[in-house]
Amino acid sequence: MYSLKIKGLALLTAIISIHAMSAQFQVKLADLDHGSVRVAPALPADGVVAPDTELTITAIPELGHEIDAIYYTVQGGMWGTTSYEFFSAKETIKVTKDMTIGATFVNRELVDDLTIYRDVVYAKPGKKVLKYDVFAPKGGENLPMVVIIHGGGWSSNNEDIMRALAWELAKENTYIVASIDYRWINSLDGDETPNSMHHLVEDVFGAIAHLQENAAKYGANPNNIAVTGDSAGGHLSAAAATLSDQIGTGDYPTDFKLVPTYLPENKTAEQVGEEIRNAIKAAAPSYGVFDVNPLNQFISQTDIAYRNGLSPIKNVPSSELREIPHFLTRGTKDGLISHEMVQAYVDTLEAKGQKAVYLQVEEAGHAFFDWKPDATTRSTFDKYGVPYAAKMRAFFDEVFY
Repeated sequence: MYSLKIKGLALLTAIISIHAMSAQFQVKLADLDHGSVRVAPALPADGVVAPDTELTITAIPELGHEIDAIYYTVQGGMWGTTSYEFFSAKETIKVTKDMTIGATFVNRELVDDLTIYRDVVYAKPGKKVLKYDVFAPKGGENLPMVVIIHGGGWSSNNEDIMRALAWELAKENTYIVASIDYRWINSLDGDETPNSMHHLVEDVFGAIAHLQENAAKYGANPNNIAVTGDSAGGHLSAAAATLSDQIGTGDYPTDFKLVPTYLPENKTAEQVGEEIRNAIKAAAPSYGVFDVNPLNQFISQTDIAYRNGLSPIKNVPSSELREIPHFLTRGTKDGLISHEMVQAYVDTLEAKGQKAVYLQVEEAGHAFFDWKPDATTRSTFDKYGVPYAAKMRAFFDEVFY
């Protein structure tokens, strides 16, 4: 009997040991460009790490570069993997999953002349804190401002994903560039009451109102604004350019009035609407959605008036009332946004007397303006994003300079 107890205890110990081994995680180092990382404690040769191990990551740029971000990437999320970034030279992370760790680096010439304001909070309408980043040339005064609105299916990503585009648009020291975040659609932010599409547009207008109020701090002219964004941000930037007539006091589904998520003190929604309407002088929506009617998976409202109200293609003003020159791009191998979708918007713009420059980017797929830690996304940006950001900036120069 005693022997049986010993055997049972040994078996239990073995089971616990096997379970503990199975709970260990694999940590890999990413292949890095323009720098390296130091990990403490050092990773074992097989990369197997016990749960809750704390790893301190130090990023070391090579000559001529600066640290962009330390990151780790895990499986899961809308796009198959999710990366968590830290804009610092040293960061401690806890290992709770299999992960890849690394750092990204940026050419010093792109950022040396910039003052970067990170995570400026402009509103908190629900659980998610809404914020933006500003990339301001040092010593800049009264410069036009470009507002970037990120993509991600209205349901993922944040303002960080557009920072490489911000670097490129700001690098001639002629623009203040702001990259903004907004609520995700439905209940993806954890809000008990689902967010509808008009809430996201109200967030965009709220961010612009906050930027206008604080323009002097950043060196910007609050009355000279261009908007751009890609994919879902293409829709939202086109909405910012075309839907400002709807800003006012009321309820959107009832009165079809958009109330900016942030309103400066002592200003009405109508006053803010007029200021935004007069300030937005150019738009550059990239591979965007301009008619939201087919978006059944994102929009629960079936009312056609609701959907038309949030579709830029249905709300283009006559150039006699307000000129909004547009610069549009789309990759020829984009599997999400067709040429016909963009061309229909271009045709509508031109029918209203608006200037529209539409460039198809040969061989490019979707989301070539994005910037993420993975090498594929970054090389895609270098190949397509950099030259077409320069074309976008040249287009804005024609408007503001």
